[in-house]
Amino acid sequence: MIGFYDYTVVLTYISLISSIMGMFCAIDGKLPFAVFCLAFSGLCDMFDGKIARTKKNRTDDEKSFGIQIDSLCDIVCFGIFPIILGYKLGMCRIYSLVILSFYGVAGVIRLAYFNVMEAKRQSETSENRKYYQGLPITSMSVIMPLLFVVSVFFPGFRYFLGCLHIAMLLVGFLFIFDFRFRKPTNQELVVLVSVVGVAVLFILFYKEGWWTKYGLRIRRLKGV
Repeated sequence: MIGFYDYTVVLTYISLISSIMGMFCAIDGKLPFAVFCLAFSGLCDMFDGKIARTKKNRTDDEKSFGIQIDSLCDIVCFGIFPIILGYKLGMCRIYSLVILSFYGVAGVIRLAYFNVMEAKRQSETSENRKYYQGLPITSMSVIMPLLFVVSVFFPGFRYFLGCLHIAMLLVGFLFIFDFRFRKPTNQELVVLVSVVGVAVLFILFYKEGWWTKYGLRIRRLKGV
């Protein structure tokens, strides 16, 4: 079998599977479940690099494979998946599709550039990265669920949809804008995504009536 199979890539694959399941949920209209899958994918992604670094005897080929497989999974989990989710959440106008397309292209550019620069950095130093160039693509696993949760506790469909458009456009731009972004600590990221994940679970089990009305509004917007 081709590829490298060890524990360093397990979380990356779990993140990918979660996003694939989330896409199925989004297509079936089970959007709260899809949002939860996105948040869970982000949570897995936070630790895959740290786990990979615990294996001290990785070969150069294994390191290179890890970089590539991580970015390939990232474009599915935090590039394509949010695009599908955004569309199902109501981004279905012509200008919405333009924004979603821009988001996807920007995500691909960012990840390709990251792969080039990360391979170069690892050949020069073994130190852990302290800053990112541009906004990490995984940030959407926090931003979109957070918007979703806020929209539940502070109802307002048009307001939420407008914020979603702005968020997708702004985040896409920040993917390719050259600035230094401090790498958050694991504790900071875990707390943030865990809070969002718990809030989404609350929505799944206690806000069914709200979601039914929201779904009807989306169908009216699409003319279904």
